[in-house]
Amino acid sequence: MANDNLIQATALRAPSYPSNCLHFLKDFHSENNTLSATKTCLDIIVVGAGLGGLATAIALSTSGHNVTIFEQTPELGEVGAGIQVPPNSTRLLLKLGLGPYLEKQVTEPEAISFRRWETGKTIGHTKLIPEFRQTFKAPYYVIHRADLHSAMYKRALDVGVTIKLAAKIIDYNPQRPSIHLEDGSSYEADLVVAADGIKSVARGILHSDIEKPLERPGFAAYRATVDVERMKSDPDMSWLLEKPSLNIWIGEKRHVMTYTIGAGKAFNMVLSHPDDTDPSTWDQSTALRDMRAEFRGWDPRLTKIIGLITNTIKWPLLSGAPLSRWASGKTVLLGDAAHAMLPYMSEGAAMAVEDGVALARALSKIKSRAEIPNALLVFEKVRIERTSQMQEASLLNGQLWHFSDGPLQRARDAAMEPETKGLPFAHSPNQWSDPATQMWCYGYDTEHEIDKAFDNYGDLHVRGSL
Repeated sequence: MANDNLIQATALRAPSYPSNCLHFLKDFHSENNTLSATKTCLDIIVVGAGLGGLATAIALSTSGHNVTIFEQTPELGEVGAGIQVPPNSTRLLLKLGLGPYLEKQVTEPEAISFRRWETGKTIGHTKLIPEFRQTFKAPYYVIHRADLHSAMYKRALDVGVTIKLAAKIIDYNPQRPSIHLEDGSSYEADLVVAADGIKSVARGILHSDIEKPLERPGFAAYRATVDVERMKSDPDMSWLLEKPSLNIWIGEKRHVMTYTIGAGKAFNMVLSHPDDTDPSTWDQSTALRDMRAEFRGWDPRLTKIIGLITNTIKWPLLSGAPLSRWASGKTVLLGDAAHAMLPYMSEGAAMAVEDGVALARALSKIKSRAEIPNALLVFEKVRIERTSQMQEASLLNGQLWHFSDGPLQRARDAAMEPETKGLPFAHSPNQWSDPATQMWCYGYDTEHEIDKAFDNYGDLHVRGSL
């Protein structure tokens, strides 16, 4: 009966006249946590078992495809510390069945507060609970990156994904399509998905004619965690632990993002600062000392926490120029391999999750293997627009946060003041609060956008090519 209801709901078309009579279907579809079943079962290779590769494999497998992941590392694991999971990603992860795998690891912060670098005064404020659940039908989570990766790995295995480790790919044949491994072996499939990350081998092989080097926008970040037990007894720090929240100190060319992870046991910190030197010249042994020097003179409460950090790693921040195409034959890029971006919108991993679900949706439309290249063209058209705009938004946040003290900084802070006082506002330089940016960013429905694109292009098996 439930399946019949879903079929009936899917058959309803939006009226051409002004009407909201079908608005209830938005919630109806979200409550039916199933992806579109494929009409054509494919054998698919996914290269890379990072967050993007795992999300893609889960989406494809739960749609009815046979999926094998090839990962070059001999053991799976994620480096880094905390990661934000915004509603546009959470909504999809829950739909992919990740809820039970994540519930004990995630933290749901109540709000995001922007703070003045020098004093810690609140200058911007975004309420997340209950506003984001109500508006976007999904929570805003933070989690340790390793916990998210582990949950996705377990889910992938549970839905039948095969994962081959210590499998380093050195070449691709996009037309066949096939991959060639360092050990001399080769594997063929109906489709190859290259989710091999920011240092993508596939990008250089498939799109050497259009690929541009990754850009270094002139920033790097220190990542670290602090044991909250060391903060609890000091009132200068313990106030940050009273409620789960994100706090961001912003100043000239620098910012510090903080929040608790690991069910409140660890205090996560990301400290962005200017650096245009070659990462190969960095001395990680001096990272702790260098980090403290970068933020000398900032809010004393913040620098006291920085003083508790005992270990940190300095990471380069890179951004990729938008590619004009992702697909070649029956091989396609996605995730960081296609659209590396600055972390200033906290949407890098979310874009990869959207990619994976969008690809599964696009492939659910095909009626034969011959339609795969055309389906990929529709997929990449939709996703290139979305991810290019997110790259732009991330770069813009870096500019908005990093004003030097002066008239522009004061105008920015004044424009955010209404949200700190709970007053109504129509716009804000805080992109987490700005109503238009919010809806575009967090209300985006990647499956709906794929559906619209296919409606515009018509049946692939009739068109033959786009």
